[in-house]
Amino acid sequence: MTKQNTHDRYSRRLDRVLDHVYSHLEDDISFDRLAEVACLSPYHWSRIYAAMRGETIVASIRRLRLQRAADRLANTDLDMGVIAERAGYSSTDTFGRAFKETFGAPPAAYRASGSHAAFRAAGAAEDASGFPVNVVSLPERRCAGIDHKGSYMEIDRAMGKLFAELAACDAVPSAPAMIGLFFDDPDLGDEADLRSRACMPVAANVTIDAPMVETALRGGLYAQLNYTGPYADMRGAYRWLLGVWLPASGYEPADAPIFEAYLNDPRDTPQTALRTDIHLPLLGPS
Repeated sequence: MTKQNTHDRYSRRLDRVLDHVYSHLEDDISFDRLAEVACLSPYHWSRIYAAMRGETIVASIRRLRLQRAADRLANTDLDMGVIAERAGYSSTDTFGRAFKETFGAPPAAYRASGSHAAFRAAGAAEDASGFPVNVVSLPERRCAGIDHKGSYMEIDRAMGKLFAELAACDAVPSAPAMIGLFFDDPDLGDEADLRSRACMPVAANVTIDAPMVETALRGGLYAQLNYTGPYADMRGAYRWLLGVWLPASGYEPADAPIFEAYLNDPRDTPQTALRTDIHLPLLGPS
């Protein structure tokens, strides 16, 4: 077995670990059980995970739980105590300290005045110039993709699998661009049925085999909203972009999905400093 094959085998084992974590974020997660899922020694698996994934498994679980909590704070009226409990905290005080450390504000303040609140206020005031939007022309790009079904907040599950698949065939670009393509309205229907795809532009000579999906990222005009902040707040950005900026812009939306380009890494970037370019496909101005 080659060194590359060994690396790929380890990577897929760790993908199984993350799948298990996502499926049990609101349960007690046993590290011994994760070692079994990884089919690795309980003495070594967590060190292997940290070395290969760039953060400890404890940091991954904490980040994903708090990210889900932020989504609930920004987009639901769920009671604070329930959010804290589902995030794995025994008290709202402990949850509040952990949340402030990660998001820069206590949960109640974040719910009241996070970036989602700024987008909501701009929407209520019908302020079409409140946030930076550029109309840009982009070339068509050939991408490898991995489909994801479920919460859009969990598309990084597919991102990790896509990176592993491309690494297995030595096809990761020197400057990889991570892109999320979104097919459904999260305000309609069941969250479990939402369809999205993690994508990465690749060279023309790269073979795209299952489970990857060859994807042509549409070329043409886009409204590009430069967003900075937690992923959990982006639903407000979408509502402002589609409900305020678009009707005032003179443009019509094109028949193609919105995509997001992720400009930094949530594993080593503060939530408030995450940068995402949201791209709404456009027809010419009317």
